[in-house]
Amino acid sequence: MHHILPTMDFHPVEANLRQSFRLLALARARADVAELPGMTIASSDVTFRMFNAAFLSAPVRTPEELEYRLDRARRHFESRGLPWSFWCCEDWLERRVRPRLSPLCAARNLRLASELPGMQARELYKQRRALPQPEVRRVENFSTLQDFRTICSLCFHVPPAWFSEVFHDNIVTSAPDFVCWVGYDQGRPIATAATVTSGEAIGIYNIGVATGYRGRGVAEGITRHAVEAAQAGVRDLPLILQSTSLGQRMYQKMGFREVTRILVYNSVS
Repeated sequence: MHHILPTMDFHPVEANLRQSFRLLALARARADVAELPGMTIASSDVTFRMFNAAFLSAPVRTPEELEYRLDRARRHFESRGLPWSFWCCEDWLERRVRPRLSPLCAARNLRLASELPGMQARELYKQRRALPQPEVRRVENFSTLQDFRTICSLCFHVPPAWFSEVFHDNIVTSAPDFVCWVGYDQGRPIATAATVTSGEAIGIYNIGVATGYRGRGVAEGITRHAVEAAQAGVRDLPLILQSTSLGQRMYQKMGFREVTRILVYNSVS
């Protein structure tokens, strides 16, 4: 059962998510970012298809509208020979269109890969327990970037080469608004976090904790660290994230509530 908080708007969640993908795509020499009718393309032109992405950017009132947008996106990526993904914020769809989403995607060789609660908080609750205090470093050089990529590839079960394509060697200077952090235990990287601040929200991304350090409060600690750094001067912005099932309970205890769902469909070769 989904517990949706009706007083919060889904728009900051989806807008910040699209912006995060734009930043990563524009950080690459072969950036492909485009605004199509009712859709945003933010493609990093990489092997990891989730980062060759299409998003809805306006309401969809009929199944025919959805078909049109999916076909525009499919032609865009097929003309470039790229595997791709469709990130669908469910609240863009009129209720009568939602049951048609998966069948229309399947007809275009798109398979549901993830269903992510889109969550929002006005502010974080005060922490209820003492948290571990790992050393947290901002990713500002090759060493910290490599540690960030290593932990993320392990936590999200992605081949290291794929993740290194997205977070490439020049990402720090080419995408400075995608702020990444690494937590260390006695010099060993154990956790990651990232934030993207847009006009709509502060987005929290890439929360990961190495096996053996989970369940101790490390994830909450590095999340709070990243949020505190991002809030300098912009404390009035809501906080948003897309949670995995593993992290949802923790985020709820921190003050987040589900306001929408993000459905991710991957192209099938």
